[in-house]
Parts: sequence; C-alpha cells; structure tokens
Amino acid sequence: MGTTAQALDVMRGQHRLHAEVVRGTGPPVVLMHGFPDNIHLYDRLVPHLGGRQVVRFDFLGWGQSDKPAGYPYTADNQTSDLAAVIEALPDDMSAGQVVLVAHDASGPPAIDWALANPTRVAGLVLLNTYYHWTPRLRRPPAIALYSTPVVRDAARAAVRRWPELDRRLYRWQVGRFIHDANVRNQMVPQLYEDFLPARDAFWRLNDDLLGTVLNRRRRLGALRAFTAPVRVVFGSEDRYLNPGVALQFASLFPNSELHLIQRAGHYVQVDAPERVAHLITVGWPPKR
Repeated sequence: MGTTAQALDVMRGQHRLHAEVVRGTGPPVVLMHGFPDNIHLYDRLVPHLGGRQVVRFDFLGWGQSDKPAGYPYTADNQTSDLAAVIEALPDDMSAGQVVLVAHDASGPPAIDWALANPTRVAGLVLLNTYYHWTPRLRRPPAIALYSTPVVRDAARAAVRRWPELDRRLYRWQVGRFIHDANVRNQMVPQLYEDFLPARDAFWRLNDDLLGTVLNRRRRLGALRAFTAPVRVVFGSEDRYLNPGVALQFASLFPNSELHLIQRAGHYVQVDAPERVAHLITVGWPPKR
C-alpha cells in the first residue's frame, strides 16, 4: 500500500489476522478479497484512492493471516473476521462509519455485517460478488469442481496426486479473471504461490458455498429494507458473477446505483482500478 501503510495485527481468539491501514480523510474504506486470492487483489486500486482512509486485510486462512489447521472456514466466521478488524482500528478510525467494499466470496460476510450494523455503514460497494442463490449466478468451472458434493472429493484427490494439474487449473481459471495479458502474467503466478498454503481455507469455503447461497435467500427482506447507499460495480465481461447478478443486486437494495464497467471482467478492481476507485470515493457516499 505504499510508504504510508501501517501494519495492524488483529486477534481473533488465539489467531492473528493481518491488516494494513492508510491514514487519510473520510470514513475508512474497508477492502475485502474473495477466493482464491488475498489482500494483493487491491494493489492496483489502492494508489487511486488518493487521500482516503483505507483498510485491507487477509481473512483467516489467507495471505499473511494465520492458517489454523482444521479451522471451520465459513462465511459466518469471515463475518466475525471483518467485525474484529473494524473493532481493532485506531480510535479515530473506528468511532464512525465505514465504507465496505466486497468482492467475490466476501459478499456474504460484508452484507451480513452491514445488515447487522446498518448505522455503521456509510456505503456498501459490491464488486463482482454474490450473496444468495439466483438462476443468473454461475460458478466458475474450478469452483464448481471443488464445491459440488462427491465430485469435489475426486477433484481434490487428483490435484494432491498431480500438483502440476493443480497449477495449470489455477492459472487457467484465475487467468480468465484478468483482461490485460501483461497484468495477468505478472499477477497470476504470485497469487498461485500465495494460494498454496491457503488451500485448506479454500476447500472448506467451497464446502460451505452452496449452503451459504441457499441460506441467504431467507434474508432478502432485510436487503430490501437496507437504506444505506449501495453501489453495484461489476466488470461486464465476467461470465460467472455476471451483469445479470449485478442487476439482481441493484433491484434488491432500495438505495442503489448500478455501474457496469466495459472491458473489465471478474477482477474489475484489477482491470479498471481508476474507474473503480472513482466510484468508491468521488462524491460518494452521500452524507445521511
């Protein structure tokens, strides 16, 4: 995050979460990653958030955060990770509201925390993410492979036996998330190296995936009653968390705006960092 970044260790029980903060103005912008990635998903975005207070962190099991063996990595526990980070912020950053920025699998924890703490939310930004099951939602092939009961056991056994297959599958799938070939060639190999020690969290979150999106359908009424400003910012070329999912989000939240970014895919903050940063910061969120 540059020379102004400050590391922040956050305790979740006996486990440590790695977070970084940048001082600035306005409510803290809290950046959340999905899977199979980490805090570095926002490396290209952060320099364009000029002057704003920024917080980003690795969920437990990912990046530089602890990776306890046998831990129940679930969307519910990630909601508690987010709560711990917000409460651990310095007093002058944690006293007021926050802007939550969710991408991919961080959608459920971000939205759940927002629904539980509506007065603490200055704004909610949804970047190519999901919350509940909808016919428009499509799992990327690698995620479908690792999250479908029965099939996932065979797939996991195969990649344990043939690590090269695992590497090729990761680079093929994650590579499809990035539009620019030069950026893809730079980012994907490093993301894969970071992914290897996070595999346990990845598989357990995949185990939790179907139950998460089915259970969240019961909370749609709460989304319709959520009055904080919401910006739905999706890369229009994402085949999986696609414009149809974005339209669904925009129709559910009563105070929402929809922005479809052309020539950007699933990693919209990587493909169009300046545009996404502008939508997070410039003239938004409105004061309530």
